[in-house]
Amino acid sequence: MYRLCQLFVIALMLFAGPAEAATLQGNAVIAQWKLMDVCARQAQTAYPDFTAEENAKREAELQRCLQRGNLPPRQLLSAPPPH
Repeated sequence: MYRLCQLFVIALMLFAGPAEAATLQGNAVIAQWKLMDVCARQAQTAYPDFTAEENAKREAELQRCLQRGNLPPRQLLSAPPPH
């Protein structure tokens, strides 16, 4: 029984590294999403109306904030109008 416990502990130690690395990467992604949400909230607060002009300003502010934070750009939720 003691030997089985030793093997189990050794196996746990060997496989703890990859699981921890995945968790660290996941935490980094979640932190990045939170920063992106802060940018979206700030842009919405700065331009709360839903007119075409305010939408364009809000989107531009969002993109500037994401660039300042070195975050990936968000895609538009709606397709741009045809030219």
